[in-house]
Amino acid sequence: MIFIVVRFKVKPEYQDNWLETTAEFTEATRSEPGNLWFDWSRSVDDPSEFVLVEAFRDGDAGAEHVKSDHFRKGLDAMRPALVETPRILNTEIPGTEWGRMGELQID
Repeated sequence: MIFIVVRFKVKPEYQDNWLETTAEFTEATRSEPGNLWFDWSRSVDDPSEFVLVEAFRDGDAGAEHVKSDHFRKGLDAMRPALVETPRILNTEIPGTEWGRMGELQID
């Protein structure tokens, strides 16, 4: 799978409505056949930082996502709300599911 984490720094006037700003993009991405998950979180230490954790079945699914109309529209919706260029980690890992944390097994 293609596993991606993106950190977004959002301007103060957009922070309370960030999830609404990205709602159409989020919904459309989650509907893509190759999308495994697309989850937003907000930093507990920095209210201006939103973190997106997303995954796609494979490189082809990731490429289709980037070529989609909703991807371009999503970038256009986010751009005026951002303080800086988002920071990203993007890697390919085996599997298509989350694994269990071996160090914290619950019986």
